[in-house]
Amino acid sequence: MKHNLSPLIALQKLDLRCMEINTQRRKIPERLQVVETPLREAQQLLQQTSAGMEALVKERRSHEKDLEAHEAHTEKMKSRLSELKSNKEYQAHLFEIEVSNKKKGDFEEKILLCMEKIEQLQQTAKEAQAKVNVVENVFAQEKLVLDELEKKLAAELADLESQQQTYSADVDKGLFVRYNSIKAARKDQALAEIKERTCSGCQLQLPPQLISEVKRGEDLLTCPYCRRMLYWGGQTPVETGSVPELDKTSVLEIGESL
Repeated sequence: MKHNLSPLIALQKLDLRCMEINTQRRKIPERLQVVETPLREAQQLLQQTSAGMEALVKERRSHEKDLEAHEAHTEKMKSRLSELKSNKEYQAHLFEIEVSNKKKGDFEEKILLCMEKIEQLQQTAKEAQAKVNVVENVFAQEKLVLDELEKKLAAELADLESQQQTYSADVDKGLFVRYNSIKAARKDQALAEIKERTCSGCQLQLPPQLISEVKRGEDLLTCPYCRRMLYWGGQTPVETGSVPELDKTSVLEIGESL
């Protein structure tokens, strides 16, 4: 019985490492997203600032056109002064010109305000561009590290999967089926070593009689709590080899052998 577990224990070590690798690989896009977030934010700020400047430039040009048209209208009004015959008309026209001159100041004020805002946004854009350059370098470096990690993990996983096939061939078929069933149900390990009178799978204390029986290794027993297959690590042999078919049961009672 002890010999039966040796290749299975070795296989589980490979399986657990494969699980770790797959977990690491799944987290790589998340890690990349973390370092990419500041870059996206910096780029968005730069884009918004640039869009704001473009809008202000258009607004300034619009005010400049309005001012130009207004000045042309004012000049036209001034040229009509000589055509007026009565003093009343003359004074009324002068008042209109005065109002027009005041309105000209409104246009000029709007243009200056746009120019001030554009200048502020130009400084903001300059700072935003500098930040983009910094976070782009950080992102590029981190992406390079994560790409290398992905290649390394993929290579290790391929090697482990090759070893899995080798060890799987040495495991009793019935035992292998049971192992895969428990592994799928538990989402982790199917075998659990007894450590300090507890099951290393669920960390619960085991009955002394069950521990003694596992130590003897006459039967393959399971944990009464998590249903993992128990083994005594101190007495586990290192050799592997073909073993006779086990008498298997689909449902195990507490401490029942497979």
